[in-house]
Amino acid sequence: MKTQKKTMLTGNKAAAWGARMAGVEYVPAFPITPQTEIVETLAKWFADGTLQGKFTNMDSEHSMFMAAGSAGATGVRVFTASSSQGILHGMESLYTITGWRTPMVIVNVSRALATPITLEPDHNDVMSTRDCGLIQLHAETCQEVFDFVLMGYRIAEDPDVCLPVLVNLDGFYLSFTREPVLIPDEEEARNFLPLYKAMQPVFQASRPMARASAVFGGATYTSFKLQQDMACRNAEKCFNQAAQDFEKYFGRFYGPVEAFHLDDAEYVFVMSNSFATKGKSAVLKLRQQGIKAGLLKLRLFRPFPGEAIASALAGHAKVAVIDQNLAPGMGGITYPEIVTSLYSREDRPEKILSVIGGLGGKDMDDQDFMAIIEHLDKPDSGTPLYLYDEKDVSSFNRLQQIAKLKEALS
Repeated sequence: MKTQKKTMLTGNKAAAWGARMAGVEYVPAFPITPQTEIVETLAKWFADGTLQGKFTNMDSEHSMFMAAGSAGATGVRVFTASSSQGILHGMESLYTITGWRTPMVIVNVSRALATPITLEPDHNDVMSTRDCGLIQLHAETCQEVFDFVLMGYRIAEDPDVCLPVLVNLDGFYLSFTREPVLIPDEEEARNFLPLYKAMQPVFQASRPMARASAVFGGATYTSFKLQQDMACRNAEKCFNQAAQDFEKYFGRFYGPVEAFHLDDAEYVFVMSNSFATKGKSAVLKLRQQGIKAGLLKLRLFRPFPGEAIASALAGHAKVAVIDQNLAPGMGGITYPEIVTSLYSREDRPEKILSVIGGLGGKDMDDQDFMAIIEHLDKPDSGTPLYLYDEKDVSSFNRLQQIAKLKEALS
């Protein structure tokens, strides 16, 4: 394992450096806050010759994803990035490129969806892609962003997978936060991730051609979808192998989930992405008060690592699944998936609480985590806990009063 250079990078710059170390050859792009810094950085590197290949500004995210999928089908290593409404605008294309089985890495910088408009993060944008067929990796730190981009290509390009990998990071909380990131030299990165050699490109760049999508009946369509499902399931094994190899080359190991003070925990928070850092801080403070708290962080979300999650939560009395998203009329999106993974186990937790917090980037503080503990100690009401208290109501009412006053004065 060679020396790695430590440098201060934002989450966005870490994503760009991951693509650079991966030796990407084509980047179709469309800017959107808070993702733009990623493609700006890559555009500069292509322009000054640091990266060899092609950078193309597209007219929309829909065109961007279609260009990415088409290029990937020719056998080049492709990277692109988006966020929020951009992901929704390109949703049709995401289903298309996963159906094409073209490997690539997509970075999503999470931002809450309209309406109303906000620039701060929650996870409804990335959760909207969960059934597309994308592999999903969720990063807590800038280091994980960089590392997951490299690992993402290993997984995506595995012959047993051949699917796009989406790496998710939180907008603003991580995208513009500078943290120390270890960057290997290019030779070492290439040892872990050789230059891309597609098995059998669908197209050849030297022979332009037009292709049309065939219209299949149900049986043939089902065959394709089942193959896609098996490929996605294969990705968990590929993730674990990539994680072992990554540790060998770079000294950092990533399991599909991360256990934090779980061994003797009576209360467990299940979280993902940058807010897991807030959760870890709360765990340490709660333990100072004699409360045995722990945290389980989700890194791999698709394929869903149900067995790893169930094993980690087995034997713990009380679990709170904290969703930074909301499916109106249902609640948190991750919660029912966690419950399903635990359903058949006799050693499942006695109580599993659904918690909705962090919507639109709303902060979570120590009082929120204490409120979760107190709720876990109450009889189960069967309803989610929403982290929205009287202080938030008062703040909202004050804004309404200001708006009415401005209207009256105008």
